[in-house]
Amino acid sequence: MNKDTSIVVTSIAPPNAVLHSIASGALENNSGFIVVGDTKSPSDFSITGCRFISIQEQKKLSWKLARLLPEKHYARKNLGYLEAKDSQIIVETDDDNFPGHGFWKSRDKEITCEKLEGTGWVNVYRRFTRLNIWPRGFPLEKIFPESHTDSGNSGIQYCPVQQGLADDNPDVDAVYRMTLPLPVCFEQSRPLALGKGAWCPFNSQNTTWFKEAFILMYLPSYCSFRMTDIWRSFIAQRIAWTCGWSILFHSPTVRQERNEHNLLKDFEEEIPGYLNNALLCKQLEELDLREGPVHLAENLFRCYRMMVNKQYISENELLLVESWISDISGGK
Repeated sequence: MNKDTSIVVTSIAPPNAVLHSIASGALENNSGFIVVGDTKSPSDFSITGCRFISIQEQKKLSWKLARLLPEKHYARKNLGYLEAKDSQIIVETDDDNFPGHGFWKSRDKEITCEKLEGTGWVNVYRRFTRLNIWPRGFPLEKIFPESHTDSGNSGIQYCPVQQGLADDNPDVDAVYRMTLPLPVCFEQSRPLALGKGAWCPFNSQNTTWFKEAFILMYLPSYCSFRMTDIWRSFIAQRIAWTCGWSILFHSPTVRQERNEHNLLKDFEEEIPGYLNNALLCKQLEELDLREGPVHLAENLFRCYRMMVNKQYISENELLLVESWISDISGGK
């Protein structure tokens, strides 16, 4: 990493070992580090090498979105993206992911790897392990038969959005957590790019965004905590196809020591995904979007308009999307 890279986290925790580790690494690598707080965040939060944005400071920011985002929601992370938007690269993670050595390596959006297209659903986790495991957001009805993760076309792929996996306590859904064992450590395997017609959810725990894709970072507010980054990922994938971009998945560069969760509550918040994710992606695939990066903003709004029309998300979301587009595309 370097001075053109910013790391963004949202947290209500006091300074913990993970946040100290990220701050230390950011200082060593001359990278920015932003933590976005919320109403439960400690008022005296302070770590050397970290810019903490309290809920009070957020309300004073000049971004249009700052006046509209609901409180007590993970989507307040959007303000961290906006504050970091002058960077060339934004890397996002969470306050329970310890960065490994690979986390601090430089990132390139042109990657030599295999690419899958037109395959439908691809359980990318099976690329990195032989265990029966799937990423959060993967449709349960699509787990079997096993998706293809090999025999793609190999070459240089353009990947301005990149998802790294997490070891020990990877991002899986509540069904997995209540029925199958953890921890899990993934193999160090070749990265895999997914192109047009290949679907896999990605999360916000270890994700790299290059500047041309920043507009696709938007996290929706009027949906559950467990769906916000997953539904974002589906919209980002669909719009990436219009630009000829691929989504890259690579081996773990973080290790998660998961914060305390109520699994039944997680399950409840994931129900909209269990019931709708496969259909939602089919509807996104059928959506008439315009080709080329010049239409990113228009396509983003069209996707969210469809989400509202199909009643996945409240109509209140659209004003936030408009404000996000204005903020991320312009200045303060």
